[in-house]
Amino acid sequence: MSAPDTSAPRVPAYADTPLRQKVLRRIRNRPTTRGAAILLGILVLLALLAPVIAPQNPHDLASLSVMDNRLPPGEAGMNGITYWLGTDSQGRDMLSAILYGLRTSLLVGLSATAGALFIGIMAGLVAAQFGGAVDAVIMRIVDFMLGFPSILVALVLLASIGRGVDKVILAIVLVQWAQYARLMRAAALVERRKEYIEAAVNFGLPTRHIMLAHLLPNSVGSVLVVATISIASAITLEATLSFLGVGVPVTQPSLGLLIANGFEFLLSGEYWIAVFPGIALVLLIMSLNLVGTRLRRSFNVRSS
Repeated sequence: MSAPDTSAPRVPAYADTPLRQKVLRRIRNRPTTRGAAILLGILVLLALLAPVIAPQNPHDLASLSVMDNRLPPGEAGMNGITYWLGTDSQGRDMLSAILYGLRTSLLVGLSATAGALFIGIMAGLVAAQFGGAVDAVIMRIVDFMLGFPSILVALVLLASIGRGVDKVILAIVLVQWAQYARLMRAAALVERRKEYIEAAVNFGLPTRHIMLAHLLPNSVGSVLVVATISIASAITLEATLSFLGVGVPVTQPSLGLLIANGFEFLLSGEYWIAVFPGIALVLLIMSLNLVGTRLRRSFNVRSS
């Protein structure tokens, strides 16, 4: 009996399983990624339940007391409420502000990523399908957009249109769509050369049907995975803009604006006003990056 051939490259035992099972198994087999996914789920759940579990509505000026401003963590206020994370300069409960700030940061990150993803996917799909002059024009626009730092473009846009959650989302969409367009075009060009696309063209199927029913579902997977990491980038960009004073308004603070509000009090020893929102922001971005990185690697069978 001949010895088994051991020269063939080793392939993970789950390489032939459906993609969803493979991704879930890789997440379960890595404690760091599993912990990041659990942490991300907890943060999202806290943001969704903020109106229910927050001790105070930080957006309601009538519920704020100036007499309770800058109280240290664990101290009780004039109204008898114990502020476990302290209060800020306006007498706002920091725990409540962080929970609502999570909502704003996640809203901006998810909405901006979804908008940029839609525009980028459509632009890349059109460029790959039609080619020629259409492809050249779209890709020159993409190159132009990617040639400038995202923060600089966003600052210029917000300086022109003003502050607001909707305006921040629009600015981030305009600076992030180009990366998705380039990725989608590259993936769609690979699919465009395959036999099933040529067969669809030979059968005389409409171009719109070929793009939406064949190219799109078979090309969009890797772009969607990259988008999970870009959510963290969008949240970071919004926090930077808010810290610089051109992002979300003070009536609807995000984690970045909460950090900015407490930054001036760091030297006076009132660290909690900036540090606790900073910790929440770091945990949110870290968990998003870890989960997104694992999802991206899971699309490569050879990755460990």
